[in-house]
Amino acid sequence: MDNDPDTWRWIWLIAALAFGAGEIAIAGSFFLAPFAIGALVAAILAFAGVGLGLEWTAFVVVSAALLAAMRPLAKRLDAGGPTKGVGAHRQLGVRTRVIEAIEGEHGHGFVMLGAEKWRAESSDGTPIPVGSSVTVTEVRGTRAIVSLVEPSTEDLTAD
Repeated sequence: MDNDPDTWRWIWLIAALAFGAGEIAIAGSFFLAPFAIGALVAAILAFAGVGLGLEWTAFVVVSAALLAAMRPLAKRLDAGGPTKGVGAHRQLGVRTRVIEAIEGEHGHGFVMLGAEKWRAESSDGTPIPVGSSVTVTEVRGTRAIVSLVEPSTEDLTAD
């Protein structure tokens, strides 16, 4: 590789931008950010006229130190999984009624969740007739996975 300082200024800058864009585009907590910051530090040193060896040393040291410092935070953030109540996960645990029968294993029907009609699938593969009370146990993309709610004594006396 060319040892021209002018070339390395731009290589470091492009690397910093690429790592930064990768951090934003790829799901994962703070894996590419340390490398983006390390490359940015190396780019600043390159623009300051420091030698290539020191630029590489700064890149490696800064990236490794930030990666080690950010891993505990990333693990804590990843441990929680999807936050209930955000996005489609807000539907978990919601009790509703079947409006189009669910035809058993891999068969789909429909339920109403709020004002929205959702495609639904039985969690255990059993058919669920229209009007049955169900609870959303999982959300897979645009499908609600539901379980039949056993009628309670309150439901039986209400009729």
